[in-house]
Amino acid sequence: MDVNKEEKVLIIGAGGQIGVELLEELNKLYGSSNVVAADVKQSPAFANNAFEVLDVLNKERLLEKVKKHQIKQVYLLAALLSATAEKNPLYAWQLNMQGLFNVLELAKEGHIQKVYWPSSIAVFGPTTPKQNTPQYTVMEPTTVYGISKLAGERWCEYYFLKHGIDVRSIRYPGLISYKSAPGGGTTDYAVHIFHEALKTKSYECFLSEDTALPMMYMPDAIRATIEIMHAPAEKIKIRGSYNLGGISFNPKQIANEIRKHIPDFKIAYKPDFRQQIADSWPQSIDDRETQTDWGWKNTYQLPQMVSSMLDNLK
Repeated sequence: MDVNKEEKVLIIGAGGQIGVELLEELNKLYGSSNVVAADVKQSPAFANNAFEVLDVLNKERLLEKVKKHQIKQVYLLAALLSATAEKNPLYAWQLNMQGLFNVLELAKEGHIQKVYWPSSIAVFGPTTPKQNTPQYTVMEPTTVYGISKLAGERWCEYYFLKHGIDVRSIRYPGLISYKSAPGGGTTDYAVHIFHEALKTKSYECFLSEDTALPMMYMPDAIRATIEIMHAPAEKIKIRGSYNLGGISFNPKQIANEIRKHIPDFKIAYKPDFRQQIADSWPQSIDDRETQTDWGWKNTYQLPQMVSSMLDNLK
């Protein structure tokens, strides 16, 4: 992996589920003095780093911080996720889109050299093939989050084609982590279930038992993020966003796996509005382009992930 230790890196949305763990790993790669954390509020996770209070919708302030720290790379993680976005669709659109435009425009003006912006399986919709969803397929998302991510993918490619911006992206599946709280997504049950299993030995799931969704353990997702950003530019053939496959399972399967560690764990099902969102998403992902272009390989399967989550949360 080619790492330029002199490059200064900015993480926008560093206090979120991905940001907290990405910050840790980038500190190891670049040294904490070269990684700047930005968010709307301070967090204990930023103790080793320079921190800036930043609303990504304020382009002037963003430019000021980029210049102040001589930033070369930006990881733009600030966004409103699927379930939260449905409660405030117009603000979600504004945050998810204008934040991206502000970063891409600064790159176009020569202030930033490389941009990472995450997409999501939310770009797919009810008309997308559910099994082994391919990289290129029907995309008709029915959530504001999915609509904003699909539009963002097209804009990323546009800025690459028109302005040569080195922008890179992957479509995250549902992410599971023990280090930070989930951020209001439809796949969050797969994090909450572990906390409740250890605390009360029971969980009420907001999805039905057979709702299979693509998921990924956070260490794999962080590694994928770092690998795509450090791959040689000529290997990045897709400038919209790459499919990223991990593991697929449903609530019943994860509950059964938890019972191997906590035999008297009980689960009940009470689907809410998030069921409709989940039903519009793929059940498994085909990521052969990701594997071929920059050598991605998933490592955690369901048993290892469940074991690791329970050990670390204890």
